Amino acid sequence: MVTIRKATLSDIDIVYDLIIAIAKHHDQEQYVVTTKDELVNFGFGDTPSFGVLLAEMDGEVAGYCSYTWNYSIWLGSTYMNIDDVFVWEKFRGKQIGELLMLKAKEVCLAKRASRIKWAVEQDNLGAIKFYERLGANLDIKGLFRWDVVSQD
Repeated sequence: MVTIRKATLSDIDIVYDLIIAIAKHHDQEQYVVTTKDELVNFGFGDTPSFGVLLAEMDGEVAGYCSYTWNYSIWLGSTYMNIDDVFVWEKFRGKQIGELLMLKAKEVCLAKRASRIKWAVEQDNLGAIKFYERLGANLDIKGLFRWDVVSQD
C-alpha cells in the first residue's frame, strides 16, 4: 500500500537524502549547495518557500515530489512549479511517481491554482512519455539560468 503525505519537520533527514539521491541520479551532486538548516528555515516555518510530498510504501519512504508556488500575471492566478520528482530504484515500476503527481494536482486544486509547470531534460524520453501519459503537454521553450551571486 502506498500513501502520499506532506513532509513535516521530522522528515528533514530523509528530504535531504532524497535531494542528494536525485542529484546523484543525474550526476549533478556537485550542484547541491543547500543544507538541512536551510531546508528547515525555508520549508517548515510559518510561511514556507517550498513544499514536499513524500510517498511511503509499507512504512518506508519510496520517493518524493518537491514544489514551489509562483504567480502568473498572464493567467491571473497561482501555479505550482515542481522542482523534483524522484522514486528510489527499488520502488520504481509501482506507480509511485504517478501517485506523487496526482497528489501534487490535488494540492493545486485545493489551493485553486490553475497550472503545474516543471522542467525535464529533452533527452529524458522515459520521463517525457510518463508525463504525457498523465495528460501533461511538453512546451518547448528555452530555459535560461543566470547565477547572480558573486563567486568571490
